[in-house]
Amino acid sequence: MISYCPMCGKPVYFAERKRSLGKDYHPLCLKCYHCKRQLSPGQHAEYDDKPYCSHCYLQRFGPRGTRPLTSRSSLGASASSKVPAETKKTS
Repeated sequence: MISYCPMCGKPVYFAERKRSLGKDYHPLCLKCYHCKRQLSPGQHAEYDDKPYCSHCYLQRFGPRGTRPLTSRSSLGASASSKVPAETKKTS
């Protein structure tokens, strides 16, 4: 029995298939729907029958507060570098 790739719709033959989450993909078709990063079988999440890498899945569909920080420079003036004058030690 020939299955069809959910990404491109073409037949996936047994010798070339990558089986993940109950579906058969072509090796090059198994990639994140958002960022197009290549995925490993079973090592990704799925939403609305589309595969996502764990980073994109958490960013788009995860609970609030799980988004990774991009960098300290994106915060503007770093809040941790500002120490109130009262708490600084004088020598």
